[in-house]
Amino acid sequence: MPPFLIGLLTAALVKRLGKPLMRGVVKTSVGLGVEVKRAVHEASEGIQDLAAEATAEMLAAQMAHETELDAHTSAQEDGTTSRPTAGITSATQTSSAGSKSSSKARGAGSAAAKLH
Repeated sequence: MPPFLIGLLTAALVKRLGKPLMRGVVKTSVGLGVEVKRAVHEASEGIQDLAAEATAEMLAAQMAHETELDAHTSAQEDGTTSRPTAGITSATQTSSAGSKSSSKARGAGSAAAKLH
């Protein structure tokens, strides 16, 4: 059998078997692409939820700290407590510096709006 005829027969056979095989490969790769895209989207939503929860916790802690400081300051004005220690004073300065820089970066309402 001449090599030319062997080539023609194998080409026809490869075409019949290769076309469905390639179609399956393409369908599978497109399906995998869609699934990966969906998984990335879900992971992104999860990360955004975690970031919103962390922001809410930080705001709550900051508000509680400010409330505590306000109560301490008003008690000082009444003369019911002694002068604050250096630790409280440095914490107050750090908190107020952090509040100023964060309020310039973004409004306080924007973080609360993200929570809802």
